[in-house]
Amino acid sequence: MRLAESRILIVGLGLIGGSLAAALRASGHEGSVLGCDPDESELALGIEKGLIDGGDTRLAPLVEGASLIVLAVPVLAMVSVMRELAGCLDRAAKHVVITDVGSTKGAIRDGAIAAFGKLPPRLVLGHPIAGSEKSGVAAANPRLFARHKVILTPDATTDRDALARVYRLWQACGAEVLEMSVEHHDQVLAHTSHLPHLLAFSLVDTLARQDDRLEIFRYAAGGFRDFTRIAGSDPGMWRDIFIANREAVLASLDDFEVGVARLRHAVEAGDGDAMLAIFDRASHARHYFESLLNQTSYQAEYQMQHDGKRRYRVSPGGSVEGRIRVPGDKSISHRSIMLGALAEGVTEIKGFLEGEDSLATLQAFREMGVAIEGPHQGRVNVHGVGMHGLKAPSGPLYVGNAGTAMRLFAGLLTGQAFATELTGDVSLTKRPMGRVADPLRLMGAEIDTAEGGRPPLHIHGGKALEGIDYAMPMASAQVKSCLLLAGMYAEGETRVREPAPTRDHTERMLSGFGYPVQRDGDTCWLVGGGTLTAAPIDVPSDISSATFFLVAAAITPGSDLVLEHVGINPTRIGVINILQSMGADLTLSNEHEVGGEPVADLHIRHAPLKGIEIPVDQVPLAIDEFPALFIAAANAEGTTRLRGAEELRVKESDRLAAMADGLTALGVETTLHPDGIDIVGGEYGGGRIDSQGDHRIAMAFTVAALRAGGEILIDDCANVATSFPGFVDLARRVGLSLLEEPSDEEGA
Repeated sequence: MRLAESRILIVGLGLIGGSLAAALRASGHEGSVLGCDPDESELALGIEKGLIDGGDTRLAPLVEGASLIVLAVPVLAMVSVMRELAGCLDRAAKHVVITDVGSTKGAIRDGAIAAFGKLPPRLVLGHPIAGSEKSGVAAANPRLFARHKVILTPDATTDRDALARVYRLWQACGAEVLEMSVEHHDQVLAHTSHLPHLLAFSLVDTLARQDDRLEIFRYAAGGFRDFTRIAGSDPGMWRDIFIANREAVLASLDDFEVGVARLRHAVEAGDGDAMLAIFDRASHARHYFESLLNQTSYQAEYQMQHDGKRRYRVSPGGSVEGRIRVPGDKSISHRSIMLGALAEGVTEIKGFLEGEDSLATLQAFREMGVAIEGPHQGRVNVHGVGMHGLKAPSGPLYVGNAGTAMRLFAGLLTGQAFATELTGDVSLTKRPMGRVADPLRLMGAEIDTAEGGRPPLHIHGGKALEGIDYAMPMASAQVKSCLLLAGMYAEGETRVREPAPTRDHTERMLSGFGYPVQRDGDTCWLVGGGTLTAAPIDVPSDISSATFFLVAAAITPGSDLVLEHVGINPTRIGVINILQSMGADLTLSNEHEVGGEPVADLHIRHAPLKGIEIPVDQVPLAIDEFPALFIAAANAEGTTRLRGAEELRVKESDRLAAMADGLTALGVETTLHPDGIDIVGGEYGGGRIDSQGDHRIAMAFTVAALRAGGEILIDDCANVATSFPGFVDLARRVGLSLLEEPSDEEGA
């Protein structure tokens, strides 16, 4: 069914609004579709994806000429949007139809009356029963509403023509349209949607507070996973829904509590017959419900995407052009959550890296009583509790595989009034923590470790700390940061001397939060007893992630690429220096500081590269970027030589050996050395690569396919999604021909 609407305005380009625009495009809608959203990047992405023809962050410029307006904003924001809309509409707009997508109709109806003075006849309240745990324009799905129900809640005053036009809107998207009263809708949704979400949130939160929650979650089976999936939904959205539909939710919760009490009594009495009756009734009801579902389950799709090994199939050729922003820097993402939690006020973070390590830090602070909104497409709001506002967690803080988090937490938690246990996954519990525990003990901290100074760490809070003058025996940004964080809680001055320069993200961010840090030569110091003030953080794009696209553009004829807002901390820019030495057409613009960190846009065009001898002093400044730089070397004229990089042997894989093996498989001439490699540039073919589960190896050979003579298959790529969320989409966006697929047992 095609719509006759000439101009549709969608206010709010979240999942529902973006998917509606996508569905209209897919249906062949010939009129224009405009978007209004406070986030300019969402509007830009909507235009880029072809979902909308244009848009604005302001509502007024878009209203004129609109024939149908869809309000797809959060429930509690609906009244303010309606008030703004009421001020924009005039008599010339009397034929405009307005509808919404909110899930609580009573609250929205009351809001409409407050905004417009009465319920407008051409306002048709509606609710599509569709959604996903994903959000934003990037998750827009043109099939989201297909074979799903949309409930409209007209009353006696609703204009029949307006109602018919909203019917046609949703039917064009493949939805089944139903009608019911506002009251009935809110009662039904309270039982079938709102209550399940409430229970899922409560169950997961309850179990997450148990001392043995790690065991609970580790061995949880599919039933737990399926039931609690919806607890991964947007917490802010559901808070608004429960507030807006409070009475119906409470009534539904009352009914549920009666049922639970009935079942509890049966269990206490050992009444098998009563239990069987309840279970049997529920089982049959569930089978009936299953028969009504005619869609692929989200969980099945999730399993297909995330279980088992992943393989990349990359076709040769392609272009590299456009403007992109890669995910945020992991080191800075960790610190932004930590300092934001200890600050006074709300810290608004953009560009947060939504990887497993950073999310572990975020979750740990939630367990210590910090309210955190997000992450949503890199945006996080941290409601700081102040330097002494953290609360004792109910059990150990689990930080996964995040060594940075554990070492920084060790310093931060020594200053708290409560005891804490820090633990991690199997890999992390093998790493020595004496480098932080020993100097913290010199400050007066009481810390117990497992054998060999390894995790878990038991930190006994409430101890008086004294500042120290500490000379690190070996350079480590993590140890330095740990001691500075502890020093904020110590009496007097804490000084740290480093034998060689290390990343200074902590010092820069502390200054950005208003906590003065001094530096003189190889020593930095601060005085305890200060405070942190919330400040906006725009996390710079990770230069390590940007490197893959820098190399992609450098080696591909005709390329013209801009990478926005990349961190150019002086301790991290070895890749820029090396590429420029090889002849890359790479320039920096828009240089400025954000939160104390230098950032810039990197503009790179194709230019012939030449082999070089990589300066030894640049090696520590580019240690994580060498897999991608090896691909640049394979496309350079002459030989590139690297020495002094023995650290590459002990990364996620032996990166020297893994890259040498992969390059050899493609036909590139290499010579491996104990601390480096020689790479002779020239033409090479396709082949099969074992990434050894190393995300940087996988991404490097993805880039190599741009100049390969044949298709490149890269095995064991699942870890890319953990370290670089969105890599596949970004690679395709700039012009690579990349297919992600599951691997079978034989890797065929």
